[in-house]
Amino acid sequence: MPGDIDSLAGSAEAIAAGSVSSVELVSRALDRAERAQPSLNAFRELYPERALHAAARADAQRAAGRAAPLLGVPVGIKDDMDLDGAPSRHGCAGNFHPRQYSSESVRRLESAGAIIIGKTNLPEFGQWPFTEGVFGSTRNPWNLRHTPGGSSGGSASAVSAGIVHGALGSDGAGSVRIPAAWTGLVGIKPHRGRLSTAPDDSPFYGLTCFGPLARTVGDAALLLTAATGGDDLFPTTIRVALQRRDPGRLRVGLSLNPPFSGYTVRLHPDVRRAVERIAYTLDGLGHEVVPIDAPYRLMGVGFLPRSLRGIADLSRTVPDIELLDPRTRANARIGELLPSLATEFATISEGIARRRFSQVFKTVDVLLTPTTATAPPEVGSFDDLSNAETDRQMIAAAPYCWPWNVLGWPAVNIPAGLTPSGLPVGAQLLGASRSEPLLVELAAQLEGLEQWQLRRPPAAQGA
Repeated sequence: MPGDIDSLAGSAEAIAAGSVSSVELVSRALDRAERAQPSLNAFRELYPERALHAAARADAQRAAGRAAPLLGVPVGIKDDMDLDGAPSRHGCAGNFHPRQYSSESVRRLESAGAIIIGKTNLPEFGQWPFTEGVFGSTRNPWNLRHTPGGSSGGSASAVSAGIVHGALGSDGAGSVRIPAAWTGLVGIKPHRGRLSTAPDDSPFYGLTCFGPLARTVGDAALLLTAATGGDDLFPTTIRVALQRRDPGRLRVGLSLNPPFSGYTVRLHPDVRRAVERIAYTLDGLGHEVVPIDAPYRLMGVGFLPRSLRGIADLSRTVPDIELLDPRTRANARIGELLPSLATEFATISEGIARRRFSQVFKTVDVLLTPTTATAPPEVGSFDDLSNAETDRQMIAAAPYCWPWNVLGWPAVNIPAGLTPSGLPVGAQLLGASRSEPLLVELAAQLEGLEQWQLRRPPAAQGA
């Protein structure tokens, strides 16, 4: 059969060759999603009638000679993205009205031929690195006692379990990269503005962007290309990813120091070993790896005001604010008290941080850091905590991602292996402004040696 249907790229190739139909693949994905829902709770809502109708249309278009990058291939999107005819709940309870129009990235994804089978689960407003809340707990296919992370935990769980081979998530403080790390996936946070977030042109005042999760670098690049509408940058990026072209000898800065957060952070030895092993692999590939302390300093002043005001803005859109988690309401109240001057100052501080890190990238080509400080926590670890306790545990588990949301620069999570107890952890490849091609090229080179796409979680067996 032309194409390996166990990947996005292979599925698209097999459909184009006529060796499998879109209806077959979409039906299979919907069946997997239904069967896995009681254990994983990856999806907030499935759209079988819509998806099967779109699949039949894709098969007819293929028969008529139409070609498109993802024609007929099933995918998922996170439930903070608009899909025409469906509500966008952002992880919140209440009676939300269906949206009239899709988000621009979703529209472009469908224009590229992708079939959206459903919306994936997330915590309220995507504010936490775990996916638990009013719609239940989403679980990790590698161990159902553990979280897949958040806030794109539903997308990560669905892809890791093999329900779909790619899904879109959103990343405002690591919300693509953290769940990718904790479920053994590739997760790309693109440069700010690379992937449209319209109709919201600046979610969380520029912190949040959309990004893909997939098992392979090539699939992640393919999904990102489709969602950008075929930006000239990404066809080249896909070819790089699929061909695993040698990126040449790079200077990679290994940085294990966490950003300042006001809390004590301890990098777990299992994660340290995993990231250092990736550094050793890079050295073996001919790259120069040098230790470096990333100069984060007080970047939190560029993050917190935007985050809290973003939560306040979203809280005004829900049907009943009293249905929100008490921690969400408390964050919204703080955000309401912040003056607009706070976000203006945050933008100024972002420029200062960019200039500082631009100096770093004059000495190294790429930064390598942990994606998280720990392996995925158990489901329920954050239940019944105060805001301060939640923040403390959140930062203890996942302190490394948010500075790149402040900068707005691209980052890629790559799987870094499993802990002795069999839980996935990840490493980040961080780049300067608009460096997605370089990061993807390096990630693809590592994938060729690491072969992380061959590792499958127990919950994916027979999916």
